[in-house]
Amino acid sequence: MRRMRLGTIITVSGSHGASWLHPTSPRDGAFNIQRLIEGARTAEAAKLDFIFLADSLALQGISLEAQSRTANFGVRLEPLTALAAVSMLTRRVGLVATATTTYNEPFHVARKFASLDHISGGRAGWNLVTSSTETEAQNFGRSEHMPHAERYARANEFADVVMGLWDSWEDDAFVRDVANCRYFDPAKLHVLEHRGEHFRVRGPLNVARPPQGHPVVFQAGSSGPGMALAARTADCVFTAQPDAAKARAFYREMKDLARKAGRDPETLKVIMGFNPIVGPTQAMAEARLQEMEELVHPMVGLGLLSMALGVTIDPAVHPLDGPVPDLPLTNSSQSRQAMLVETARRENLTLRQLALRQVNGANHNFAVGTPSAVADKMEELFATEAADGFLLAPALIPLSLREFTDQVVPELQRRGLFRTEYEGTTLRENLGLPRPQVGIARRTAAPASA
Repeated sequence: MRRMRLGTIITVSGSHGASWLHPTSPRDGAFNIQRLIEGARTAEAAKLDFIFLADSLALQGISLEAQSRTANFGVRLEPLTALAAVSMLTRRVGLVATATTTYNEPFHVARKFASLDHISGGRAGWNLVTSSTETEAQNFGRSEHMPHAERYARANEFADVVMGLWDSWEDDAFVRDVANCRYFDPAKLHVLEHRGEHFRVRGPLNVARPPQGHPVVFQAGSSGPGMALAARTADCVFTAQPDAAKARAFYREMKDLARKAGRDPETLKVIMGFNPIVGPTQAMAEARLQEMEELVHPMVGLGLLSMALGVTIDPAVHPLDGPVPDLPLTNSSQSRQAMLVETARRENLTLRQLALRQVNGANHNFAVGTPSAVADKMEELFATEAADGFLLAPALIPLSLREFTDQVVPELQRRGLFRTEYEGTTLRENLGLPRPQVGIARRTAAPASA
């Protein structure tokens, strides 16, 4: 029987742009590891598949004025360090972190995620992304951001190198034979010797093969290059799809792309972003949303929208109560820009309204209502193959996450849509994903330049 996959974003104080101002939210969530541990334990108690830490390599946002008024512009702990700590106090929930291919080296990423997989007993996941902001470029010796096409060409080769490094050792290479003074079997060591357009990496990785073979690979691009990368390399693809019909079309296309890449489409899980606001009654859920909206500072809404669009919105040029103007193509996240502009056009939203949507989680599917109503929407999206599962973006941490796990998860379980107990000990087992054989990365890698 097909079962729903569920993960949750764990943010500073919640995904809502004004979450840190809510009286239930911790003010120190960005740097207090206990807050992250509490969130992970809440997710694990509800049998969620994984927690997810987003990341960037710069302070995000357009203006310092906006940055100074919200906790959601990228001030946070480094995720792999944080998840290593979380792994010591959890047992089953998956631990997924973002690491960009644009301003990292493959050896570093391969080693860190292999280490986290060993430390956690097989629960690591890598969210493979390309960087999307100019500010990140400026932290790594560049005056401007790498072009979109070049970022994805680098990302494809980067993924091949990382997966090849994870296959440096056979599963049973470390024999530790004291009698014969043999720590590892030399015949079970594979030197990568990668020579490509962007990277030259000899290998091998100086970490044993991860317990999962490969940590689970997530990918979040919904542009053409992003979808092609996901179809070839990812186990799960994150997608922002507020429109159900477009979500179903994306789902079909991703499965077709996986098939064309020579894969079983069932080995690629489509995970939709989902922002639930839960209340005992519909009116109480709507009141919670209104309460959050009243906390939003205007500069924050405009800053978050500008960041999402990849273009600075100047209210002196474009009135906030006017329509969304025609925008130049961004060198940041092109799929997100296109999705937001299309939503504004379809629903005839003003800039102010679109900014408020962004603060509330406009890049995710949105549900406001009772536990039963929220479960109804999730069931419909799941049953009609708009998604294999959902990445929750709770508005408030810990309140919204606890409301979802305490009220919606039992309803999903009652309907037979979600597990009541973990199926295995690793993230791959719980997601129903096969364990890669040694060498599979080298057999499926894109052709490398000489």
